[in-house]
Amino acid sequence: MSVIAAVSQFVLGALFDLNRPGHYVHWGFIQLSVANLVVIGIMIVLFVAAILIPYRREGGDR
Repeated sequence: MSVIAAVSQFVLGALFDLNRPGHYVHWGFIQLSVANLVVIGIMIVLFVAAILIPYRREGGDR
């Protein structure tokens, strides 16, 4: 294991307590962990931002 990997595991281990059960959201037969729900939300926000932010065009105004 590299030094960077060991340091990152130590830092992340100090920030998040992983020795307890996760929290889950239930919608009928759908069950998602809160962590996965946060990741899905961030992905949706980035997708919408990628659609709405205009691309730069060569050749001036069009």
